[in-house]
Amino acid sequence: MQDGKKAWVILGLLTLLSGCATTHGIDPKDPWEGWNRGVQSFNDGVDDYVMKPVAKGYDWVMPDFADQAVTNFFSNVDDIGVCTNDVLQGKFLQSGQDGARFLVNTTIGVAGLIDVGTMIDLPKHNEDFDQTLGYWGIPTGPYLVLPFFGPSSPRGVFGLVGDAAMNPFTYAGIYINPNWIGAAVSIGPGALKVIDARSDLLGMEKVATEAALDRYEFFKNAYLSRRNYLIHDGKVPDEDVLKFDEMQGGGRGPLDPNPY
Repeated sequence: MQDGKKAWVILGLLTLLSGCATTHGIDPKDPWEGWNRGVQSFNDGVDDYVMKPVAKGYDWVMPDFADQAVTNFFSNVDDIGVCTNDVLQGKFLQSGQDGARFLVNTTIGVAGLIDVGTMIDLPKHNEDFDQTLGYWGIPTGPYLVLPFFGPSSPRGVFGLVGDAAMNPFTYAGIYINPNWIGAAVSIGPGALKVIDARSDLLGMEKVATEAALDRYEFFKNAYLSRRNYLIHDGKVPDEDVLKFDEMQGGGRGPLDPNPY
């Protein structure tokens, strides 16, 4: 239940943020800029001194095929949430495709380590609970940078709660005894997923850094553009999309500033 607890703790930050904004010269999309810039600096420090060194060590130790297998495994687990959000958004045909992809990868693909689904033209879709809330008309709210989690929004916080509820590892600590083993099973895979995701971004870091005159504005615009792209299933005007062709993966749209 660690992800769910963290997400609920984050909700308390929203109340504090209401006192951080002034009434003069505020960007309505980013009224908490002072807070956000400070948290981004904190997150950048954590990344520089913790995540990046760990990711480099992981990248050095892991053979390419093993690294890809780990990525495939977590992508397959995420498809449980994708299928659920498909249904919640009324995308029943896509839900059937994603369900078939999950079954094929879990069985023939050996627990998702091999992406058999893509080999047989069952493409990977990207759906999460934040997108589901947006589909039903709930506004995203102001831009918000969360400690450790990175770019988000008030709606995105509730999205984190929903995503945690759809992740089977969230419940491992409840049903596995002794408790320390359950906690390890619940927290360990999440930590490995973050490290694997950060490792996959090492090659793109230089491009992103050199592209940004203002690092904060770069990541804010990338986040808002990507969420808009995903919620509208890519049907947005070209001028609304930040295009970084060398950083797009699998046709999933604009740069994701926080893939964790």
